[in-house]
Amino acid sequence: MNSNLDLHTILESFHKWFRTLNAYRNFVFFLLLTSLYGYIVWRINVLSTAPPSTADVASAQQNVQLPKIPESTVQKLQGLQDNSVRVQTLFNEARQNPFQE
Repeated sequence: MNSNLDLHTILESFHKWFRTLNAYRNFVFFLLLTSLYGYIVWRINVLSTAPPSTADVASAQQNVQLPKIPESTVQKLQGLQDNSVRVQTLFNEARQNPFQE
């Protein structure tokens, strides 16, 4: 093995390597971009299936505020339901399937 390591031979070998890499720059760019995209998709998958910690659940339960409906609004809705067949049908449909749009 030749132990001659002067600056000229190092630069020459670097230029050779760079020309080889330059010939395949589109392929290398595609590989880098595909690898980055795959990594991002993998991390999204891992993070979306991760269960929450007990501290997160406890803090979320403390921040939940139950909705309060005023009694006057409840009485108005009940009065509307009693007076209109269409509103009765609407309420019954909503009770049967509350997530229907």
